[in-house]
Amino acid sequence: MNKPPRKKNPTLGIAVFIVVAVLLVIATLFYNAIKEKREFDSNNAPAVSISSGAAAATATSAATTAVKPASGTAQ
Repeated sequence: MNKPPRKKNPTLGIAVFIVVAVLLVIATLFYNAIKEKREFDSNNAPAVSISSGAAAATATSAATTAVKPASGTAQ
């Protein structure tokens, strides 16, 4: 009359554990890569000179000009 208790299948739990572990390893690799790249960039930043500052200002003004919508478009 009474059914015997159903045995739990541990396969699903192990599969979830493996997926979480792999995702954790991948996330750690990405975090370390980004952190080391920022550290490398901050240690090897080029010295800003007057000519490169002027070039940066010119590039910035060109970028803002390129963002303006064409005439006749809805604003």
